[in-house]
Amino acid sequence: MFAFTYHRPDTVTAAVDLLRAHEEAKPLAGGQTLIATLKQRLAAPSDLVDLSGLPALRAITLADGRLIIGAIARHADVEASPTVRESLPALAALAGLIGDPAVRNRGTLGGSIANNDPSADYPAACLALAATIVTDRREIAAADFFTGLFETALEPDEIVVQVSFPLGGEGAYEKFRNPASRYAMAGVFVWRGDASLGETGVRVAVTGAGQGGVFRWSEAEAALAGAFNPAALESLGLPADEMIADIHGGGAYRAHLVREMARRAVARLMAAAA
Repeated sequence: MFAFTYHRPDTVTAAVDLLRAHEEAKPLAGGQTLIATLKQRLAAPSDLVDLSGLPALRAITLADGRLIIGAIARHADVEASPTVRESLPALAALAGLIGDPAVRNRGTLGGSIANNDPSADYPAACLALAATIVTDRREIAAADFFTGLFETALEPDEIVVQVSFPLGGEGAYEKFRNPASRYAMAGVFVWRGDASLGETGVRVAVTGAGQGGVFRWSEAEAALAGAFNPAALESLGLPADEMIADIHGGGAYRAHLVREMARRAVARLMAAAA
């Protein structure tokens, strides 16, 4: 590793001040990506601002019909939380599919979305559930937050404080896991509105497959809005040349995986409603 100065502030304001004072500083949440890049000498921040000393950012609560999850809530916290399991079970299930126990007990919600890895799971949930990302200074709709591979709308000195998920409707997440690291080679989160609550429509968010990162699959949304069943997706396909292609699978393979994961998510929602 390169040398750096370590800070552990006790308030969000202090953390932001440190990021502003040191141009090459980086915030540290769970460290599942940053520590690895430091070890490989692929990053050389002058300062690390550890957010783990901000316990208020770990809270999981319900307020005004929304599920509020603090940015440094660990994946294991989200998976085990009775509040999440009861109000948004699909999100708890997603958290339980991330990595392995070691990763789930260190990685955080805020760190995952701020890094915006193209194979991360939470971005699909945020997009499909129309979440709002709350920072130290503003609120950003998920549709505006994820801007590209490893890119977000965050300013260099901006910190994610919490993520707010509206409740209502039902969702399901399915992913095809890399057999070694268990990241999403293709993950699909399907949300269906609850007409009794005045919400209609379908949202389908895809992670792990697109060259540009997480995205909404509008064709699948339109097809499922017309007939909510796996068969509605049979004739659909995604352009292979817009999918990630690497040693683990080509673009056509990932396009196939996306459709299959979407079919499984729809089947899961149908089974839950039966």
